[in-house]
Amino acid sequence: MREIECFLVLSEELHFGRTAERMFISQSRVSQLTSALERRIGAPLVARTSRRVQLTEFGAEFLAALAPTYRALAGVVEETRMRARNLPTPIRVGFQGAIYDSIAKAISQFESQHPRALVHIKELPLGDPFSDVLAGRVDAAVVLLPVEEPELVVGLVFSQQTQTLAVSVDHPFGKLEKVTAEDLAQVSLVPITGPAPQYWRKVHSPKVTPGGIRIPTRGGANTVQEGLSQVASSRSGLILCAATAAYNQRSDVRFVPVNGLPSSALGLVWRVDHESPHIRLFAEAVEEALNGTSESQFRESIRTG
Repeated sequence: MREIECFLVLSEELHFGRTAERMFISQSRVSQLTSALERRIGAPLVARTSRRVQLTEFGAEFLAALAPTYRALAGVVEETRMRARNLPTPIRVGFQGAIYDSIAKAISQFESQHPRALVHIKELPLGDPFSDVLAGRVDAAVVLLPVEEPELVVGLVFSQQTQTLAVSVDHPFGKLEKVTAEDLAQVSLVPITGPAPQYWRKVHSPKVTPGGIRIPTRGGANTVQEGLSQVASSRSGLILCAATAAYNQRSDVRFVPVNGLPSSALGLVWRVDHESPHIRLFAEAVEEALNGTSESQFRESIRTG
């Protein structure tokens, strides 16, 4: 099992040093465990050079077959261990931007209805919505759609709203009631930094207008607050969904609706091979909380925080 665990970590890091750090062992021990597993399997699993580590074709096939089974086994062992020690089973939930009132209500209801479950929340970088859930660092995540990752399932979609443009109150656009997507070519957008996939960036950090006109950029932000700080102190703009905009109201920034951009929506996602009864029950709790909150109530809860 230690050899398998080492191989799984190495397949994520593709670096012997970082694998050793994560496993709290020496780099030479990582090499020994990997070699031992290769001898046990009877084929090379990784290709090593002085500059890089990569999986062999056989290693990639082995990983694809092994990872879901290992994670399921680890989950069963951990949940059983928690039950044996009479401890609550933790569910780690990531979120982008903010935990809105309806989501907080769902967490509270879920923990009340399932006393043996405990929800831990973690904020996700604005420009990296999927890495933590894909790597198993969180069990589920509330993220901005779209999601096209084949390893993820979208269990719930909610809060579909218009996109807005955040600009300084002194910006000419700040005096308008609305702008069009083509107007974005007249303002420098603060790009969202991070490893978010291109299809996601096309919606939330576009480089061109729908008509194909290039949108200039300036600076860069990994969080909403970083972006808004740049907007307030310059002539830049930042695309945010209406929910995030309403939650982050401030006196030096105006949020102007943008016509012509795809609507924004939130989704509750998790790994296909990580689905568990607790995750399903949590999704049902979120859906129940949302169904008990009208759209106007949801927006008001966002506005008031």
